[in-house]
Amino acid sequence: MEKFVISGGTPLKGEVTVSGAKNAVVAILPATILAEDVCRIENIPNISDVTAMINILNIMGAHVKYINKNTVEIDTRHINSYVVEHELSKQLRASYYLIGALLGRFSHAEVAMPGGCYLGVRPIDQHIKGFEALGAKVTMEENAMVNAQADRLLGNSIYLDVVSVGATINCMLAAVKARGLTVIENAAKEPHIVDLANFLNTMGADVRGAGTDVIKIRGVEKLHGCEYTIIPDQIEAGTYMVAAAATKGDVLIKNVIPKHLESISAKLIECGANVEEYDDSIRVSMDRRPGKCNIKTMPHPGFPTDMQPQFSVLLSIARGVSIVTESVWDNRFRYAEQLSRMGAVIRVNGKTAVIEGVEGLKGAPIRADDLRAGAAMMIAGFVASGVTEIEEIYHIERGYEDVVEKFRSIGAKIERREYPDGDDKIQLNVG
Repeated sequence: MEKFVISGGTPLKGEVTVSGAKNAVVAILPATILAEDVCRIENIPNISDVTAMINILNIMGAHVKYINKNTVEIDTRHINSYVVEHELSKQLRASYYLIGALLGRFSHAEVAMPGGCYLGVRPIDQHIKGFEALGAKVTMEENAMVNAQADRLLGNSIYLDVVSVGATINCMLAAVKARGLTVIENAAKEPHIVDLANFLNTMGADVRGAGTDVIKIRGVEKLHGCEYTIIPDQIEAGTYMVAAAATKGDVLIKNVIPKHLESISAKLIECGANVEEYDDSIRVSMDRRPGKCNIKTMPHPGFPTDMQPQFSVLLSIARGVSIVTESVWDNRFRYAEQLSRMGAVIRVNGKTAVIEGVEGLKGAPIRADDLRAGAAMMIAGFVASGVTEIEEIYHIERGYEDVVEKFRSIGAKIERREYPDGDDKIQLNVG
């Protein structure tokens, strides 16, 4: 077992380069199934969620060849199974995208309910609604398998009752080879949905309107292989932006799309940070204690839920009282207990947290409750005086490539240490 050990109190300064978007690649990798050909994908982040998805594709019969650390060629011509067992799907939440991709290729998919971070109930009713609108019959088996099958998928109108990134993506995957026109209304508009649409179109699909709330897909008979580059990771970039501001640092974050970061930039500026935008980079600096602000998470282009924990760390040392409202996930505030161990004053009531800013945080033994909470705990460690030890770091490595090396490159004092699964762990959890 491993943990991160951080000596805090040092401003982060320098340059850091953002990797490919986790939320895009975990949708694009399953989409290669639809090509029945060879796809070369560049700017793939080297993270555990990608490793898990590629492992699933391998086991299903795909041939995967790494050209380098961040480029892969995937040949899906020989995939001969539409079944994904629980032992594979439990490794990442995005395994449910395999339902849409397999349904689109074979008109049949059997995929176990997925794993990933627990952020409250994540029903797939909107996914099922979309599949059924396209003509599939969907049943939930006793062993938690989702069984979807159709004689032939037919285009149709799909209205999503709630804005759902996952359901939007799964409906897109299932519809690109369906006969006729599919219209997805109340669709999610996140950058990674646009990236998936661009990838599908590069393979020969006809997807229009991605990035708006109405996506129109005219089905095609056949797709083909392609070369494609994943967009930069909006959330990784935002994490470095907040870390720079929270530590009173000065960091140039490279390989970003500044427009994707506008909601984060706006709140950092409101808190007193300096934010300078360039063509494909953004610079964040702060020379004072941050000011308070209120945030409410919303679907894109609103403030992203995946940045809420990190930003709350900044607010925990701000002047005044801030209110954070979480409108997407039920369990997003689980990190509050860990942050309180470090001296933060947070009162959580349902989907709202009231954060009373303190002068500073103190190092403590804590854990990463999920991916973004783990990133937040790292920022808290950089801010805090003394030493912070973070357990369960596998959550963090699901979505951040070379996270230790990148933070070290901008001055963070962080190292990875092994520790035994025994008395040491018990001792570290006391606090």
